[in-house]
Amino acid sequence: MSTLLDAFSSAFHGDAARRAVLDEVLRDGLPGPRTEAWKYTSLRALERRAFAPVEAVPDVDPQLLDAIPAPRLVFVNGRYSQALSRSDALPAGVSVQLLSEALAGGGESARFLARRFERSDEIFARLNAALADEGLLLRAEAGAVAETPVHLVFIGAADGADRAWHLRHRIELRQDAQLTLVEHHFASGDHAHFINALSHVHLARGAQLTHARVQDEGERATALLRTDAVLARDAGYRRLDLELGAALSRHELNVRLEGDNARLAASGVLLADARRHIDTRLGIDHIARDTACELTWRGLGSGRGRVVFHGGILIREGADGSDAMLSNKNLLLSDNAEIDTQPVLEIHADEVKAAHGATVGQLDANALFYLRSRGLSESDAQRLLTAAFCREPLSVMTRPELAALLAAQLDKALARSGLA
Repeated sequence: MSTLLDAFSSAFHGDAARRAVLDEVLRDGLPGPRTEAWKYTSLRALERRAFAPVEAVPDVDPQLLDAIPAPRLVFVNGRYSQALSRSDALPAGVSVQLLSEALAGGGESARFLARRFERSDEIFARLNAALADEGLLLRAEAGAVAETPVHLVFIGAADGADRAWHLRHRIELRQDAQLTLVEHHFASGDHAHFINALSHVHLARGAQLTHARVQDEGERATALLRTDAVLARDAGYRRLDLELGAALSRHELNVRLEGDNARLAASGVLLADARRHIDTRLGIDHIARDTACELTWRGLGSGRGRVVFHGGILIREGADGSDAMLSNKNLLLSDNAEIDTQPVLEIHADEVKAAHGATVGQLDANALFYLRSRGLSESDAQRLLTAAFCREPLSVMTRPELAALLAAQLDKALARSGLA
């Protein structure tokens, strides 16, 4: 058994059903390089580490949250902070409940925890099924139109030890509901914690969700995140992911377009500088007729950073009229950086429109020459082109104030990396 799994086993305190799930994970072990889904992301260093469970939550400077307006729901080291949260301003028709409260009360609220993950390569989803003890259940009632964005804040705070926590969330929008959700993941102090979070997104008929996530965790952190979304008829899901932090991060975005005319527009920026390793896997499943997905992702590799991207689109038999587009462009900004991209398009239906493409290259020499001929230094020209390269994915955010907030976060990360 690996040191990592042994530490999780020792800290386990759930019921017999969840113990059985954990025992299956212990039996299978962590996936190695021969497992296709983990071919480009090695877990060898991680499996030798041990993480302690969260005990007392350290104090966090409230000023870190000054730029994040209400309503906001704040978690520190995987534990909800009433003092830092401002939940009194939730929009009408939107309700929240902590997973720990749902578990204590039992009943239907925690039923989604019963979902099991069968594939051995879904290692961290299976661990989450066994170990998650906190998270957020957020619901927008039928017809609710929330004009004010709801902010979810997840802070990794240093406390002198390497901690691990496992969060499980459910985001549910009932028929014709509309909501904007913004996730902030960042660090308070230098830490090397382990974060394992799994989110379920359910959009009923006609529901519309705009969802932005900024992952800017500490430079030594490990962040393993997964989002599973299901869209009913006429539902729309607009999403932006900015991967800017952590030493090792992986996000799996799985979306099932189950209802006719369901729409997904998802974009992202992957910034791998220094020795950062960023892995993103998309699994988009067109099941119903006249569904559409538009996926625009940009990757940057500098220093000894590594970007791994898998863009999978499946158009099933009977999903006629589907429209699928994937664009993944990447910049290599140093000789030691690495980018691995795998666009995958599988079609089993007729009368579909589908395209996918991926490129890996360097900054355009002609564009650099043009900017330098206008008086810019070589470094300034490089920074300007790099910043412009990252801008296209942000266009998925149609609210100007939200787009500006996310652009500022991206610019800050690029400046920190010396790329803008």
